[in-house]
Amino acid sequence: MTDSSRPAATPRTRATLASRLAAVACWTPVALACLWIGLCVAVGPLYWKDGSIADWTGANTRYFIAATLVAAAIVAALTRIGRGRRVIPDSWRRSVFWRAWADWGRAWAADRRVARLIAAIRRAGAAVARLIVRATDRRWKIVLILAIGWLWVPTTLLSAFGADVRSQAREFSWAWNQWTGMKQPYIGFFSFVPMDIYPTAHYLWPENPTYLTDQHNIVLTLVYGGAAALSRSLTGSNDAGFVVLSAVQWMFAVGCCAAAANRFLNLPWLRPAYATRPVRYGRPERPHYLTPVDFAHPERGMVSSLTVTKLPPMDYPNRAAGAFARAATVLFFLTCPLAVFATISITKSPLFAFAFVWWFSIWYELHMTRRDDDARDRGDHDDRGLRGWSRRLRAGLRRGLRGVVRPPARTTAAFTAATCVMLVSAKYAWYIIAAQIVLALLADRRRWRTYAVALLLPTVVIHGGVAMLISSGAIIGGDAIESRAIQLQTIARAAKLAPDSIPESAKEKLEPLFNLDQMADAYYRQDADPVKSSGIQSKKVSYKWRTVTEADMDAFNEAWIEIVKANPIVAVDALLTECFGYFDPTDLPYVSMDYYVNSDYVQKTSTWIKDYNHDWRDLVAGFAKAWGSIPVLGWLTHGNLYVTLTLLVGGVEVALRRWRTLATHFPLLLLMGVMITAPANNFERHMLPVAFVFGFVCLTFWRESRAGARVDGRMSDTSDASGDTADSRTPAERSAR
Repeated sequence: MTDSSRPAATPRTRATLASRLAAVACWTPVALACLWIGLCVAVGPLYWKDGSIADWTGANTRYFIAATLVAAAIVAALTRIGRGRRVIPDSWRRSVFWRAWADWGRAWAADRRVARLIAAIRRAGAAVARLIVRATDRRWKIVLILAIGWLWVPTTLLSAFGADVRSQAREFSWAWNQWTGMKQPYIGFFSFVPMDIYPTAHYLWPENPTYLTDQHNIVLTLVYGGAAALSRSLTGSNDAGFVVLSAVQWMFAVGCCAAAANRFLNLPWLRPAYATRPVRYGRPERPHYLTPVDFAHPERGMVSSLTVTKLPPMDYPNRAAGAFARAATVLFFLTCPLAVFATISITKSPLFAFAFVWWFSIWYELHMTRRDDDARDRGDHDDRGLRGWSRRLRAGLRRGLRGVVRPPARTTAAFTAATCVMLVSAKYAWYIIAAQIVLALLADRRRWRTYAVALLLPTVVIHGGVAMLISSGAIIGGDAIESRAIQLQTIARAAKLAPDSIPESAKEKLEPLFNLDQMADAYYRQDADPVKSSGIQSKKVSYKWRTVTEADMDAFNEAWIEIVKANPIVAVDALLTECFGYFDPTDLPYVSMDYYVNSDYVQKTSTWIKDYNHDWRDLVAGFAKAWGSIPVLGWLTHGNLYVTLTLLVGGVEVALRRWRTLATHFPLLLLMGVMITAPANNFERHMLPVAFVFGFVCLTFWRESRAGARVDGRMSDTSDASGDTADSRTPAERSAR
């Protein structure tokens, strides 16, 4: 057959080919995520014994296959749920074995005594479910639950901290001395000042002496250091200031978690507008949801009596959460050591995590309150091909900026406040916010004013203000070496395990920057801080921060590339040992959150905190560590389980093409990138933001899956998998109850 006789490609064929290519593009990230998780689990036993990937054996291959298959099974189950199907296929349910068990179950349930017992259990379960829903249907109720459940933490443990807050207090103290006219050493070979503890290269120091740095974020340094200085002036020690800082953070954590839980569980924006406005008797069709605060004192005004328990059940995704989701959320925050200990740990990561939870919930509110004419794009269940995408794009361009839906002023204020706290608590926050600004304008350009006020303006003011302070010489900026942990570990591992493989040209380029012998001596696979001479105890001067110049740093990347080319196995080992624990649920944390509860800084070097419940503090931290050491059950207390599952859920959302939802979940992927580039492997405080919002991500996935499910008998709409049962009573009947 000649080419001219071949059938021409039809539009239908081209559309099918485009759909297949789109499917391959969407499923590729899912496959890569499963393979990455399998690799991280497989290399764990090697690195626990300080081995190398070159020591790979058949056992590691079996670990890799098993972990990849488990991840793939989770993806398959989530995909079926996302498409409105049962996790167990109907073909399996029709098997002889399955029907035999089903027949036995029906026969057992047909027994009169068993039937009565089942009915009693169901009635008790329904009563408990109603109690849970009513106990969490308002934000103030969730605040009360969390405050009471967490009250023992600040009252019995007082405070939790490590070296960072002490370094910040030291920086502020030296700066205060300078402001009051005290002479202090600055740049000199024999001088040792706060900027040398987490060393910042001297070429970054301004000529005019300054002792404040942006190493731990300048705003937090001023707040924490100022509180410690005031405490010393009033009580003679830093301890009272640390206790106050922990108490303030504890209250902030209660408020952030309660606000986020209220948004995700109760969907408060679904309440009708007239529920919070004065009664209009000319509109009798509108029920009177406002009741007096106190009948004896009418001057106290009215309050809305409308709660989620008094609203008729709505269709997904606008259905409030059921009892199971509510109980799981509250139990996680009240019992998981990640959340409990983070409430009083005064270091930057927990503060950022709680602010991120608040910020993340506001994104969900904005996602759920878009205009109705955009609702068909929410799940992208129809017109998934390129043609449908182009049609929606053209329709969106035609709509332009008409009908802007502005969020309530309190939502915008909360959005702005959460953004500000994130910016002052973590330096990488501005990267996340900048990326979200771009995605927000692409996904929801109608509310660009909200994003300009709540995201762009705080970033410009705070990040730009810090940059101006650094450029003016008022404070010292961070050293670029802090963000090069993987490169440092590659060089140090090569110097320790294969020094002969380092090319001479690379040694010449590194000589002005590092002492390779000291790097080899300081190398530890879990942590890059010793390699860059961080810390105050037994400091190894491997990083020549006193004498290095900006020109010397230009050759750093070239030397690293030469070492990677000369010994790629060392480079792979350095990369994996620096990050595999974040995606391996079986790996115990290098530094868990219980470390801050009974660290030496709390138990030994504090002034009087160490004498308050000293043994109780050890008991609590020991219990958390023992729980975390239990196989499988202890995984629930570690952040890497939630990071791994979140990565899989995100991959399934890509496969299902839920682009608008992914735009709000994209910060979680960026946070995983932060973990990979962090100085330490499996450092639990870096995983707090992802762990705190994991339950909310699952709830969002479930709602959108039910919203897109076809009602064909395979998935019933009469009950909610989160534990809620559709209530056919009217609001008046529920109110009467």
